[in-house]
Amino acid sequence: MKLPNLRLNDMPATAVKSKTIHPAWLRCTHWLNAIAVLLLVSSGWRIYNATGFMGFSIPRSLTLGGWLGGALQWHFAAMWLLAFNGALYLLINLFSGRLRRQFFPISPQQLLHDVGAALKGKLSHADPRHYNSVQRLAYLFVMLDCVLLVLSGLVLWKSVQFPLLRECLGGYEGARYVHFYAMTALCAFIALHVVMVALVPRTLLAMLRGH
Repeated sequence: MKLPNLRLNDMPATAVKSKTIHPAWLRCTHWLNAIAVLLLVSSGWRIYNATGFMGFSIPRSLTLGGWLGGALQWHFAAMWLLAFNGALYLLINLFSGRLRRQFFPISPQQLLHDVGAALKGKLSHADPRHYNSVQRLAYLFVMLDCVLLVLSGLVLWKSVQFPLLRECLGGYEGARYVHFYAMTALCAFIALHVVMVALVPRTLLAMLRGH
């Protein structure tokens, strides 16, 4: 007997509610990445204050570590957490096919439409299991940005051991600027992400409960 196709709106509320939106591995890696990034940014600001090569300083109350040595210890510990957990996140996404399903394709026409809708406050979040074009581009950007953060961080940590990577990033001084600007871009993404979650709070519940 062939069953009729049911649309999402035709399904019982209990069935829709129980549908898994984010699997357990995704939720775990997401929150571990969030913890790692917060530790890296706050300790990184303390490390930056020791040099102030951009000409300004970060308020001490926003930094982590208390002093340069303490900040470096926090930074290195969080660096390994982000590197391994982030690599696990990317590998599972890649080999499960989720990366292709969730983030591609990105149509320029659809992207422009979604950006316009977002600016008007009318961007649809009807089905949190599927990302719109703005979300796809933002998440792909932050993945690449985190990779750049790790690579530039390796140069700052072990400059002699990675000569080719150092030269590709414009030397040690160039790597410092790349690292700082990549961190700034990540902070901008986090701020935008928090605003979007505040506007659509059920996305936070889905990332906590999975349903």
